[in-house]
Amino acid sequence: MVVDQKVIGFEWDKGNIEKSLKQHNVTDKEAEEVFFDQNKQEYPDPTHSEKEIRKIVVGKTNKGRILFVAYTVRKKKVRIISARDLNKKREADLYEKAA
Repeated sequence: MVVDQKVIGFEWDKGNIEKSLKQHNVTDKEAEEVFFDQNKQEYPDPTHSEKEIRKIVVGKTNKGRILFVAYTVRKKKVRIISARDLNKKREADLYEKAA
């Protein structure tokens, strides 16, 4: 995972785990898999970075599912805020062109 050399793992808020699973059928472990995708794409998220720096990563899971994951880094851990399938054709095309 090359998000930040100082990152040592993942941290989840219970509400975010439940939200991603209930609303988008994405488990915490599956969301974490995108960070290990060699073809993942990372983008800044300035719209949601008022209180802390947030980013977006788009990548494939081990099952081939392409996810859009919003996250921040807190205390050397990736804190996933939300995870969902790509639902816009343009987002999927960006990932596929980079692969």
